[in-house]
Amino acid sequence: MFLEKYDVIVVGAGHAGSEAAAAAANLGSKTLLVTMSLQNIAQMSCNPAMGGIAKGQIVREIDALGGYSGIVSDRTAIQFKMLNKSKGPAMWSPRVQSDRMRFAEEWRMMLEATPNLDFYQEMVKGLIIEEGKIKGIRTSLGVEIRSKSVVLTNGTFLNGLIHIGEKQFGGGRAGESAAIGITEDLIKAGFEAGRMKTGTPPRVDGRSLDYSKMNEEKGDAKPNKFSYSDVTSPLTHQRSCYMTYTSLDVHDILREGFDRSPMFNGRIKSLGPRYCPSIEDKINRFADKERHQLFVEPEGWNTCEVYVNGFSTSLPEDIQFKALRSVAGFENVKFFRPGYAIEYDFFPPTQLKHTLETKLVEGLYFAGQINGTTGYEEAASQGLMAGINAHLKVHEKDPLILKRDEAYIGVLIDDLITKGTEEPYRMFTSRAEYRTLLRQDNADFRLTPMSYEIGLASEARLRRMEKKLNESEKMVQFFKETSVSVAETNPILKAKESAPISQGDKMFKIFSRPQIELEDMLKFDKVATYIEENNLDEEIVEQAVIQVKYSGYIEKERNNADKLNRLEEVKIPDNFDYNKIKSMSIEAKQKLSKIRPVTISQASRISGVSPSDISVLLIYMGR
Repeated sequence: MFLEKYDVIVVGAGHAGSEAAAAAANLGSKTLLVTMSLQNIAQMSCNPAMGGIAKGQIVREIDALGGYSGIVSDRTAIQFKMLNKSKGPAMWSPRVQSDRMRFAEEWRMMLEATPNLDFYQEMVKGLIIEEGKIKGIRTSLGVEIRSKSVVLTNGTFLNGLIHIGEKQFGGGRAGESAAIGITEDLIKAGFEAGRMKTGTPPRVDGRSLDYSKMNEEKGDAKPNKFSYSDVTSPLTHQRSCYMTYTSLDVHDILREGFDRSPMFNGRIKSLGPRYCPSIEDKINRFADKERHQLFVEPEGWNTCEVYVNGFSTSLPEDIQFKALRSVAGFENVKFFRPGYAIEYDFFPPTQLKHTLETKLVEGLYFAGQINGTTGYEEAASQGLMAGINAHLKVHEKDPLILKRDEAYIGVLIDDLITKGTEEPYRMFTSRAEYRTLLRQDNADFRLTPMSYEIGLASEARLRRMEKKLNESEKMVQFFKETSVSVAETNPILKAKESAPISQGDKMFKIFSRPQIELEDMLKFDKVATYIEENNLDEEIVEQAVIQVKYSGYIEKERNNADKLNRLEEVKIPDNFDYNKIKSMSIEAKQKLSKIRPVTISQASRISGVSPSDISVLLIYMGR
């Protein structure tokens, strides 16, 4: 049946697997995507949304690199919001509410239209590993499929166990069976495994809710979009979300079920996501809080199914139902299905290289929740990078590794590989030390040239990016070169309670003042005329404004990044013996020997390795 040999086999068709398969195939590798259910490709197992704080930046980066997540999100969005707009642009984060069914359908249609990509529906039960190299996969029917590389993107399916109150049963997602066999093969090959937990809230019938008792949450008046390409357009109409709150009565009802909760009675021993706790965890940890927010999110344009964001739980279904019926607007709620928790196997990511290839088995890559992350966006970005690097390795080309000052994706992967994680890892803007450089508005400047160089981003994308960059730079130059008089400037400054000028000055200096916004600058006829005559769109104008307003911060951060990047150039030999260094701490020797950092910079980020350890290492290496 499978006489041909593949370049890349991707196991699992969630967000990570879909991006991995698309990337490898688009780059020219003969690729096979294997999944237990072709009907559930890119399923939104949890909330029907993409993006958010830091996550929106990741989706923009995926799009800039030529991935599909941004395009699919735009085509299936029902609401768009730019979060944190009141803060500086480093914090702006795009987010869309998605039509869950259309999202999965659009992903499948795009994958089916991708050349070099084959599909196969069956459970992968084992891996073919020979002499430390991956050679293919083995399915539950005993079919062996050979490949030069394999990308594992198993999500929550590896020995998945679902918990609802006292009940527990095997499963990788509601209504779908768990995957068995892969964990056992990996442990046999020498990998270290662990268990993690995540949860999901009940889905309810929107027709049974009273929205008049909730706060309406509308999308942006002028919605934007994720993709930098021109294949998608902003929304012309949107669906609202709603917000309501729990109460002390709701909390009391939930506490009634604590003795039957798998989280509190010891049946769940693994760690869940710290920043997305279950409702029982929230009222237990924050007992002084009288209420918690619940976001009522529609699952699509036409369905009445609703996602109750903020009410993740593994409590017994009768307690879930009783408690929700005490929430304002939910008095007559009808359940589609209760919430549940799920435990699954993961593999500590310190066992990987920066390419996401495993250190133990050549040609084997891990991406997504198998690495201990949580979230669609985190998974999709890893899948994209694993798919790219699997292709590059098979074709004997240099890998693509993103640095911490180049992408949130670079921060994510470096954190996982260097620090590991003992709880589901979620991306935050605070994890990135170069937030001002890694904005959502400039991901195409940062990453599209790299992607074009390896053959993933199209020439059309590159040219579009170059036009945006050139036009925005010209506009910044216009502000630097154009003078304004005292007479035309001081009335504008006075209105904004900013100190007047005593002589003419350059527009750049005036615009750099914190009180002055674009709307103030448009009062100068020269600015409005420049934008009109050059037919500049909002994207270009916004980019120029950011470059003017935050030039000092951007320059400072760039200098800091350049200094630290010098240590990225100092490579550590593969077989370096840390035990030879007598003056290094024992903990540092152990950590460095286990993680095997590639550069001095990476070594400096390992927990337990002190600056003095790095100094000793540099001296020992003749630096």
